[in-house]
Amino acid sequence: METANWTEIEAAKKAALEVLLHNAHGPFHGLPRTAGWGYPEPYTRDLMFSILGIAVSGNQELLKSIRRVLETLAENQSEHGHIPSLVHDQEDRGASDTTPLFLLGVGIFRKITDEPDFLQEAVSKALTWMAYQCPSDRYLVAQQPTSDWRDEQWVIGYGLFVNTLAYSCLRLLGQNERADAVRHEMRRFTITGGAMHHHVHEGFVVKHKPYYAFWSYKIYSSERFDLLGNSLAILSGIASPSRAGEMVSWIEEECADMRKRGELAVGLPPNFFPFIKPEDPDWHARYAIYNNPGDYHNGGIWPFICGFYVAALVAAKRYALAREKLLALTQIIKLSNTGTVAFGFNEWLKAQDGKPMGQDWQTWSAALYLYAAKCVEEKRTPFFDEIRAGN
Repeated sequence: METANWTEIEAAKKAALEVLLHNAHGPFHGLPRTAGWGYPEPYTRDLMFSILGIAVSGNQELLKSIRRVLETLAENQSEHGHIPSLVHDQEDRGASDTTPLFLLGVGIFRKITDEPDFLQEAVSKALTWMAYQCPSDRYLVAQQPTSDWRDEQWVIGYGLFVNTLAYSCLRLLGQNERADAVRHEMRRFTITGGAMHHHVHEGFVVKHKPYYAFWSYKIYSSERFDLLGNSLAILSGIASPSRAGEMVSWIEEECADMRKRGELAVGLPPNFFPFIKPEDPDWHARYAIYNNPGDYHNGGIWPFICGFYVAALVAAKRYALAREKLLALTQIIKLSNTGTVAFGFNEWLKAQDGKPMGQDWQTWSAALYLYAAKCVEEKRTPFFDEIRAGN
């Protein structure tokens, strides 16, 4: 990569660290903010994702802050093991992804600090909670609509994203037998024949496609593409190396076609496509307010997810493409709503024109940029390398 490009990346890394340090102390019990100005609350999922960037930064102030977040989550864990959606509020419950994210976060933190028993009681309770989230009493984790990070989009039954999280945290915590069972079930085909047969269980594999289904439950499924879930499938090794390579090629081809059709204005993939349109059967009336095609969860460009995609490219050994996409990510994190900062680290951008639409100085946007840059620089994916090695 040219020296000028690395200089630009180094400037962006410095800015990302500035964002994280600014957000490390907020108005709620001194816990971190989710964004520099717009979101003062300590949202669990955002902060758990941020552990990846904090871990590779090695910054002691940030590590101390995230330790407090994990300890506070353990204190506010429900009787049955569920982790709340707000770090400081044990009554704010109902999320499907906060508990596996907590387990993943603890697993990563244990590796950083060499504390193998850190929060063991809370981890045991959370693992028990996860074991009871399967309606068929097997291994895949089910969820209610709008209960994961997509709080304005329906995911029904077994969602790809939550199950890739479940698999990753199990592997990281040494729960290998259970992790193997999750991966085995995820690698089953979705059921498309209109009828379920005895002892036939749904999975996420889509016939004639290299990626995994958005969600699957009994005879129903969605074959729309989820960038975060599929990036995690590559990073965790749920996708084999050959499937990962085919998936990356498919993503890039689809994005090139979207750019030709005027549906995509930047060199990075939307979080979700094809977009759901008002005439589609999976459209909901509320989408007209928050989730129009190319917006928010319905195809917006999310820098934190693009960070995961860059990392997935490294995991797939597509190093040149990973560098290219990191440079594209470096350009979009400069954009801001306020126009008063050199690096906006905005929440999300509209797919069709690349305009920043969310909050500036978003914690997970900054953190996942740091993680993506580290992956590209070192041609490895910290923590996920170990997860893949356990396959």
